[in-house]
Amino acid sequence: MKKGQQNSVNVKGVSRRSTMLRNRTVTITLNDPEYKALERYCIKYKITNRARFIRESLMKIIITRMSEDYPSLFGENEMR
Repeated sequence: MKKGQQNSVNVKGVSRRSTMLRNRTVTITLNDPEYKALERYCIKYKITNRARFIRESLMKIIITRMSEDYPSLFGENEMR
């Protein structure tokens, strides 16, 4: 743990840091054009941590789509 950083403890007594620990692995395979595009993007926008960039991009897409697909009381055509 870094100096000045504290673990917050939730109601169950489990530290937030231990519940957010990443212990699952996902591996992706890219073809040459995809890899080169990723490389160029990271260089252009000075992204030094590709794993974090890919994880954040993926989770943003997942959360956005899940919130769009969330069931509602009325259908889209009934709300217009």
